[in-house]
Amino acid sequence: MTPITGLDLTGFTEREPGVWTDAAGLVLSVHFFPLVPDLPAPLHETERLRAGLAQGVATAGGGLIEAVPGTVDGVPAIRQLVKMPLSSRPGQAFLGTWTVPRAGCSTVLKVQAAEGAMTGLRESTIMAQVGPADYFRPHPYAGGQLGGLPYHVGDHEQWDPQFPDHPLTLVRAALHRLTPTVTLDERFKTLPPFAGPAPQAATPQPSQAAPQQFPQAPQAPSKRGWFRRKNG
Repeated sequence: MTPITGLDLTGFTEREPGVWTDAAGLVLSVHFFPLVPDLPAPLHETERLRAGLAQGVATAGGGLIEAVPGTVDGVPAIRQLVKMPLSSRPGQAFLGTWTVPRAGCSTVLKVQAAEGAMTGLRESTIMAQVGPADYFRPHPYAGGQLGGLPYHVGDHEQWDPQFPDHPLTLVRAALHRLTPTVTLDERFKTLPPFAGPAPQAATPQPSQAAPQQFPQAPQAPSKRGWFRRKNG
């Protein structure tokens, strides 16, 4: 169950509740988290938000390609594109997300795809065109190198038309296509806005700990009536 009530699923086949795949290898999923969002800053503090996200992804071994504030069905949100190394073989996976945070919960739309047996063609081709000196750059959100996967111009959107079948191109295009089709439950939209991360507090002793109360997720109609196709 998520507060996403409408989404254009044209071209996708449901594999399990809330997860779809398409013929190009994209995996689309939707999520609801009944917790204070773990974003490092409010959405309006763009520089601090981006720096925190970049550092968090780098610490996990990946790289933040971009983080762009926007809206989903009129609700403030943050779009991220992330690359992560594959654990079982050479190559990278690319993840695109919209996180729609509210004060005590969030919903996430995620699209992901991984490189196949051939890896590095996009990167090597672009490096040959721009030259090694102009290929790698300090991360624009953190003012330098963070660790994790390096930041470089090969991930920029301007190169997507040259590599239409690359997983990064497919993920970015899918996010662009899907975003205008998303509708959110009105109960979710009217929740208090996200004001920033929860303050860090001392952990109470087990004998003193009280049960944590989370906002209740919007309840789905019967027979999983959350999702409906649009324009297809």
